Amino acid sequence: MKRSLLVLLSLVLVLSLVAGCGSSPAGNGSDDSDAAADDSDAIRVGLNYELSGEVATYGQNLTDGIELAVEEINADGGVLGKQIEIVKVDNKSEDSEAANVSARLATRENVVALLGPATSGNTKAAIPAAMQNQIPLISASATADDVTTDADGNVRDYIFKTCYSDSFQGVIMAEFAAGDLESKEAAILGDTTSDYAKGLASSFKETYEGAGGSVLAEEAYQAGETDFKAVLTRLKNSNPDVLFVPGYYEEVGLIVRQARELGFDVPILGADGYESPKLVEIAGADTLNDVYYSSHYSSMDDAEEVVSFKEGFEEKYGKEADAFNALGYDLAYFLKDALERAGEADTEKLREALEATENFSGVTGSFSMDEFHNPVKSVTIIEMKDGVPTFLQKLDPR
Repeated sequence: MKRSLLVLLSLVLVLSLVAGCGSSPAGNGSDDSDAAADDSDAIRVGLNYELSGEVATYGQNLTDGIELAVEEINADGGVLGKQIEIVKVDNKSEDSEAANVSARLATRENVVALLGPATSGNTKAAIPAAMQNQIPLISASATADDVTTDADGNVRDYIFKTCYSDSFQGVIMAEFAAGDLESKEAAILGDTTSDYAKGLASSFKETYEGAGGSVLAEEAYQAGETDFKAVLTRLKNSNPDVLFVPGYYEEVGLIVRQARELGFDVPILGADGYESPKLVEIAGADTLNDVYYSSHYSSMDDAEEVVSFKEGFEEKYGKEADAFNALGYDLAYFLKDALERAGEADTEKLREALEATENFSGVTGSFSMDEFHNPVKSVTIIEMKDGVPTFLQKLDPR
């Protein structure tokens, strides 16, 4: 009898331990939460951003904009009667880590959408997990043409952008160089390790030559290089009217500074990869003149919604907002708008709502989503004057 009772008690103990091991604590939405519970009072959104590493400025600035918007949205009652809960994870500016973060968010964190990464390369690495798990991924700054479409030109059903594409930036800057700057001959210095830079260089060259200009010389560099004087000397000797340098601020800052040190004083043109306060720190304010780039936003815009955003951002962070802050802010409100149109926090209904977007209005402009999941929106041209980004003009899509 005692032996039977002992066996029974042992069995009960084992079963209770197994049950305990099979359960897991609810995720709290923090950076290091490993498991997510189905919290009916919150809509969980995954953030996959470069919070450390080579392009941390982009990821952190986008995140700052998103967090400001989410704070406002939640204070105003949230979305669909629920609060937005952010699950923020650092991809360390590495494509392999961006893929890991995407998989974690898609499979373990119970998120309805994935926001980010910032760069095109990291976003491409994050795409497979989003597609496999059928969770919408939206990037506010992955400008590569092939982010939302595959190699065969087919639309990736769950991938969206709220920024214009590299080909459009390259076209705009080539038209600006040939038209506004009245240049006839250009040189190109591009990052061969970056899909972003390669796409820009290709579209710039095609458009510039199509407008009657000549590309006299093309040189290349790789991310992480610090000495560009040899290639800049060769480009200077080709005697171009303008120099197009598609790339990111870390190398671009050094390129601009070294070009000016060599007396290479032609206008230098680029794209939204220049958009960082670090550019001035690296290049020096005195070298940043006659430098132009395409951007998504200008703090000099006096529209009511832009002024309100700038004031709110400065109050929260104690600094002036830049384009990536504005893009992140718009991204969060774009998600809110789509969720409201979807009617519930369902990934498939959200995907349909994102596709159907028309005339969404944000601080970086208004846009509708085209058939390739890209926005149709205007582009801002920024001129650097003694290191200060200055609004030059705004160009609408043709």
